[in-house]
Amino acid sequence: MSLQVGDTVEDFTLPDETGTERRLTELLADGPVVLFFYPAALTAGCTAEACHFRDLASEFEAAGARPVGISGDTVEKQQEFAGRHTLGMPLLSDTDGTIRERFGVKRGFTLAPTKRVTFVIGQDRTVLEIVRSELRMNTHADRALDALRAAKG
Repeated sequence: MSLQVGDTVEDFTLPDETGTERRLTELLADGPVVLFFYPAALTAGCTAEACHFRDLASEFEAAGARPVGISGDTVEKQQEFAGRHTLGMPLLSDTDGTIRERFGVKRGFTLAPTKRVTFVIGQDRTVLEIVRSELRMNTHADRALDALRAAKG
């Protein structure tokens, strides 16, 4: 089962790239969260996608939202990814795939078990927008910003 726009996301806790446990409700305390699932840290496509989120940091800030990356990579790999590209956003480590499964973004084959899908989550944990695109990396951050601006109205 995959989440749809209008659904409520169940709270969850995962370690970020520093090993610090992060709860979704805490991440939402200051505003909406743009949770972007990506297949694998340090790969070309995921790097392009994450760097685009990074490059738009001030626009997300203006929209009152925060991007948060999530993949099945280990904490150490996320740390390397964040450091190498100065991403400046939490990168959550979903190594056992529990959250990936809950969001319905699990892929059948194991090389890249996570689909590239972005969820814009409002402060009440409601899904405001879902961006699905495996090949157009920039579309994730761009469409998330459009949804956030529309929601602010």
